Amino acid sequence: MNVYCEISAVQDTKGSSKSFPKHETRHLSEHKNIARCARFSPDGRFVATGSADTSIKLFEISKIKQMMLPDSKEGPVRPVIRTFYDHVQPINDLDFHPQSTVLISGAKDNTIKFFDFSKATAKRAFRVIQDTHNVRSVSFHPSGDFLLAGTDHPIAHLYDVNTFQCYLSANSPEIGVNGAINQVRYSSTGGMYVTASKDGAIRLWDGVSASCVRAIAGAHRTAEATSACFTKDQRFVLSCGKDSAVKLWEIGTGRLVKQYLGATHTQLRCQAVFNDTEEFVLSIDEPSNEIVIWDALTADKVAKWPSNHIGVPRWIEHSPTEAAFISCGTDRSVRFWKENL
Repeated sequence: MNVYCEISAVQDTKGSSKSFPKHETRHLSEHKNIARCARFSPDGRFVATGSADTSIKLFEISKIKQMMLPDSKEGPVRPVIRTFYDHVQPINDLDFHPQSTVLISGAKDNTIKFFDFSKATAKRAFRVIQDTHNVRSVSFHPSGDFLLAGTDHPIAHLYDVNTFQCYLSANSPEIGVNGAINQVRYSSTGGMYVTASKDGAIRLWDGVSASCVRAIAGAHRTAEATSACFTKDQRFVLSCGKDSAVKLWEIGTGRLVKQYLGATHTQLRCQAVFNDTEEFVLSIDEPSNEIVIWDALTADKVAKWPSNHIGVPRWIEHSPTEAAFISCGTDRSVRFWKENL
């Protein structure tokens, strides 16, 4: 089901907002420093978190659910199945290979590291890409043959995963001094990718030619654009910025279709994400330390929940396959949220 088919048609949507189901939440684990990022595997079976302590934790979702059962008879269940230590600076972003048991991480030490999580004893990366810049964001092409690195450089670095050859767009737009990329994400087919930049712009790029096909300058006015992701049908992009706005853009026209307002985020690299069905949008309200949820279609705020973190969450990531999400905290902790069944 695609709620956006209705977007152009629906004018008067008052009173038709869906209610977001109640969730239960559980503290999963503690890093030794700020938990900065999280990513689910495409099949929803695993989630990984990265920290300022330079470590990465890998969790198995079935074990998390077992741990959340009221009476676990087998004694304590440990949901962390792997911990990787191979970076020397904080982890910025993570991604899973679409077909194999490989996790990649981008970090402030200018590297992208490849970890094979099928091996129980491997603590270190089996391959490393040395970039020239702080690697702020990473995204695998759906084929698994390419990956994008968003860095302090204004143009995403495209790597061939098999040869480590790096390609840069030859016909890229002139991007000013403040063009560092906060987030890069491929679309579901890899036909396009999107970048959210410190200069406040959202830019859409052709996945084959790597040329910029649309630049939405000032998407978040003069504030940083902190996250951007495609809808599954690749018709829209959801962006978040330090102007405290979450916005939905139509890719074909560059038109602003929806604004999700009422959450303040001006300090941190805040994420706005869809739930698994794309019926809801989730983000963070920094002053109240709450998770805010909107109906994606009506843009009405439908829920505000205490984050249960001490201090504001740094990152929110939703499962691609079910009603569950992860929040990562300045308090070093990782929390799992799932719908009350």
